[in-house]
Amino acid sequence: MNAMNMPSVPFYRPAGDECTVFEMAQANGLPLLLKGPTGCGKTRFVEHMAARLGLPLHTVACHDDLSAADLIGRYLLKGGETVWVDGPLTRAVREGGICYLDEVVEARKDVAVVLHPLTDDRRRLVIDRTGEELAAPKPFMLVASYNPGYQNILKKLKPSTRQRFLSIGFDFPEAFAETAVVASESGLDEDRSAALVRLAGHIRKLSGMDLEEGVSTRLLIYAATLIAKGMGVERAVEAAIIEPLSDESDVQQALRDLAASVYG
Repeated sequence: MNAMNMPSVPFYRPAGDECTVFEMAQANGLPLLLKGPTGCGKTRFVEHMAARLGLPLHTVACHDDLSAADLIGRYLLKGGETVWVDGPLTRAVREGGICYLDEVVEARKDVAVVLHPLTDDRRRLVIDRTGEELAAPKPFMLVASYNPGYQNILKKLKPSTRQRFLSIGFDFPEAFAETAVVASESGLDEDRSAALVRLAGHIRKLSGMDLEEGVSTRLLIYAATLIAKGMGVERAVEAAIIEPLSDESDVQQALRDLAASVYG
């Protein structure tokens, strides 16, 4: 979990009107939910918008053990004294920044109880341990993300929570746009970036293979960065795409064969 004030605006290439929707949500005190596959640019989009709006960003990577106390805060021993330490959600409410909950469905169920009063007209954060009730200021915004295609029956965002948010659907960019992103982020020329994007397109269309998810734009940027720094294409693709996508030797070999067909 970290908070940051970004001096420059991170590169982000809009696919539609998502920047306008984000700005209108923030201006009107509305929470926003981003839905889409892992590595398609949701986190970068939030970083871009936070910097663009000049707001502090508190990012929380949600996981199985993340509890409401992790978001709100807790008493800790410091220098022999017990002091209250705000969690990232509380800091965002106090400062009027953006709190971004990445993969919110991974968090424990008690997190939703804390979020609900912040996602309706109350815009309140109740801190039972200190007896405080904080009114969220106008600049505060709650943003969450999740991957609908990766849910199972035990980890599904309840309609009672989902319907409290505005929502934007994300997907991998069109090939020309993804090529521009990969080239910009890695420093690799567009021709070689385009080859990586073509490979990704083939992998994403595969069916009947033991792949939980297609290759992310993030992994393409990793591969492109290695190539731009002088690593051979075959080794870069192995390290940044094939190995991260699967541990199964037969699947890895199929991916190698696919890469060989793309690169000739």
